[in-house]
Amino acid sequence: QVQLVESGGGLVQTGGSLRLSCAASGRTFSRHTMGWFRQAPGKEREFVASISRIGSTNYADSVKGRFTISRDNAKNTVYLQMNSLKPEDTAVYYCALDYYSDYVSGNPHDYDYWGQGTQVTVSS
Repeated sequence: QVQLVESGGGLVQTGGSLRLSCAASGRTFSRHTMGWFRQAPGKEREFVASISRIGSTNYADSVKGRFTISRDNAKNTVYLQMNSLKPEDTAVYYCALDYYSDYVSGNPHDYDYWGQGTQVTVSS
C-alpha cells in the first residue's frame, strides 16, 4: 500500500509562484511514474504533469513553460514548481502514482494511488 501526502498549497496573487510537494510512503517510489492532476469546482479532474522513474516528463499544454515537475527519489518526493500563476490555475491539486507503467501518462485512470489534495487559489 502506498500513501501520498501533498503539501505547499495556498493563496497567491496572479503572477506569483508556489511549489507543491508530494511525499510517498514505501520503498518502491523510484520505480514508478508520478503525476499531478487538478480539479476545479464543477469541472472534471485534469492532467497537469507527469514524470517517469528516469525523469521523462509530460505537461498539459495549459501549463507548459510555467510549471515544472521534478522528483527526488532519495526523499520519496515529487514536486510541482508553479510560476506565473493565473486565476484559472485555481483548483485542488492531487499527486498520483502509476504503479504498473513507465509511461508518462496524462490519463487519470492509469494511476493507482492518489493523495488527498491541496488547495491552490490564485487571486486576480
